[in-house]
Amino acid sequence: MKFILISDTHNCHGALQLPEDADGIIHAGDLSMRGKKDEIEDFLAWYSSLPYKYKIFIAGNHDFFFENRTRELINEVIPANITYLEDEEIIIEGIKIYGSPIQPWFHNWAFNRNRGTEIKVYWDKIPLDTNILITHGPMYKILDRTRYTGEFVGCQDLLEKVKEVRPDVFVCGHIHEAYGKMQMGKTKCYNASVLDEDYKLVNEPFIIEI
Repeated sequence: MKFILISDTHNCHGALQLPEDADGIIHAGDLSMRGKKDEIEDFLAWYSSLPYKYKIFIAGNHDFFFENRTRELINEVIPANITYLEDEEIIIEGIKIYGSPIQPWFHNWAFNRNRGTEIKVYWDKIPLDTNILITHGPMYKILDRTRYTGEFVGCQDLLEKVKEVRPDVFVCGHIHEAYGKMQMGKTKCYNASVLDEDYKLVNEPFIIEI
């Protein structure tokens, strides 16, 4: 199966140039700028219209709408042909895809959790037979380096869990300037942020086959 990988569109989704030849698309969070309902609904209308059989996404730290409402209210606005994952999995044609919006504490944004015991609880939920793992934030020292300070800001506990799970594909975003791909053992890792650190749409979506 062929999937398109994107992240951190921040209301710029309408300007994306996407290939048509794919089975599905995965968005790794930050659909919006402030997580307002009208922003989310605009994204969902666009996402729903895409010509792919499978359309999967998670929320990101800008997407307060998903943190501030019950799952029942969230489901009311999501079109039937879109799958939203929040610390859960979906199986598509035998491929197990797990998604989580959780990230290490970052200012006062959405889905923040303290590093260590608090965040590890969420990573412990990831099934060991996951094929594609989607989290908004990156792993430590894997596509997580900031441009201005040079710091590695990814999650160490997530790194240890990914080493245990060994998924075929790991997808994240969040650190725009760390866009890119790299190999970690058997796992192909992608930071799919399509915007750069200045919020300019400069990065190409990734296309993977699994």
